Amino acid sequence: MSDGGDIPLLLGSDEAPPVLEQNQAGRSPFLFTSDHYGRLIPRMLGDLGLPDGELVRHIAWDIGIAGVADALSGHLGAHLIAQRYSRLVIDCNRPPAAASSIPLISEATTIPGNEGLSRDAAELRRKIIFAPYHRRIDEVIDERLRLGMPTVLVSLHSFTPVYAGIARPWHIGTLYHRDTVLPLRLLKHLRAEADLVVGDNEPYAVSDETDYTIPVHGEKRSLICTGIEIRQDLIGDQSGQQQWAERLARILGEIETELRNEGVI
Repeated sequence: MSDGGDIPLLLGSDEAPPVLEQNQAGRSPFLFTSDHYGRLIPRMLGDLGLPDGELVRHIAWDIGIAGVADALSGHLGAHLIAQRYSRLVIDCNRPPAAASSIPLISEATTIPGNEGLSRDAAELRRKIIFAPYHRRIDEVIDERLRLGMPTVLVSLHSFTPVYAGIARPWHIGTLYHRDTVLPLRLLKHLRAEADLVVGDNEPYAVSDETDYTIPVHGEKRSLICTGIEIRQDLIGDQSGQQQWAERLARILGEIETELRNEGVI
């Protein structure tokens, strides 16, 4: 399959486009992104040399976050922009030059379909999967700013309960780097929930070297922004996803009121 030249098409005309959107007309100040929402793999890449069991694990996507993102977007009337394709094809929250952009190993799993990848093949994944997703985020932010709409960027993720044999105690964590306006408020509200163990830049911290969405779309544009990580065993089913979406909708609604009352947005 080709485009009429020498460059093969990565996605067939009948395959899902990389970008999924919900509530495009939403008027909420919150703009949600989900870099690891889906686990699709382009047909021409097969199964990347992996058994089915690996392709449903956390190495392929952020388990549970799709359900949370959909419900949260609905509760708040907020625009959601999500990536349908697996992070194993190309990780949309990694700088393209990073070694982890197209991983050769994820946790302890070797990805055969990513071995020996030519520069052109890697660039094709960037062009067809990574670039449209981030271009769409840029377009939406540009339009919101043009219309004078306040924009608070929240990047939604989930994390494994155990990593490299070490249990992670946090139920939820905030991720940030330069901008602390929303993360500090979020930490305060989450810690007021008596049943939660809350991570401050746990289980990860944002950096220019390891992250893309928050540094590029949030910090470089001087937007109020944060990443949110929810532990996957808490959102592994629809009930958990709905409960967390409702909790976050309530908390983010309270924060929105604070920000408006203080003239921050």
